[in-house]
Amino acid sequence: MALATGAARPSVARTLWSSTIGKKAVMAGTGVIMLAFLVVHMLGNLKIFFGAADFNHYAGWLRTIGSPALPSSGFLWVQRVVLVGAVVAHGIAAYQLSRRDVSARPSRYQHRPPARTSYATRTMRWGGVILGLFIVWHILDLTTLTINPLGRAHHPYENVVADFRVWYVNVVYILAMLALGLHIRHGFWSAAQTLGANNRARDRGLKATANVLAVVLTAGFLVVPVAVMTGVVS
Repeated sequence: MALATGAARPSVARTLWSSTIGKKAVMAGTGVIMLAFLVVHMLGNLKIFFGAADFNHYAGWLRTIGSPALPSSGFLWVQRVVLVGAVVAHGIAAYQLSRRDVSARPSRYQHRPPARTSYATRTMRWGGVILGLFIVWHILDLTTLTINPLGRAHHPYENVVADFRVWYVNVVYILAMLALGLHIRHGFWSAAQTLGANNRARDRGLKATANVLAVVLTAGFLVVPVAVMTGVVS
């Protein structure tokens, strides 16, 4: 039967989003965006080892990127909007894929899935939830200073040092960074498969890259609270 005259066809974007491969592509693409941000963010954090003056100067410089074409903090707001969009799209796609996977198998497996597959799936799902909650907490803690009673506006070095002197802040941060490392390790490999970058010749290199990225980023983020706790940074 022919389509009714004037019936609107779904857009390419809507068709792509409705498909499983489309949702996986969105997750892979947004994952790449967030990974790039994490690398730059980690490198910026490490400037704390150069002292308060350098770290505060770096934080102030971030507010002037794009000036005078952009207003003060304009680049930061563009970055925040892009990141929020990436996080939301990543989370929605992950949730919908999870629900689609559940609905595709209404009865329990007669045999358990491979332990490695089950572990990776649980790590990605629960790790994503933990990281989502951590992002909200981290913004309220060190960006808006809403839940940081020791924080003072425009004193980033002092705020970071004061924050990581509180034991429960370190516990939350360390657990979140460990979850991040596992998420990156599994997510990078999954994204490579989705984007078609993997093959027999590249698999070993891609897996090694995933492991190196996970270890470097986890260590790079954790070294700051450890340095504060041990008095290396004060």
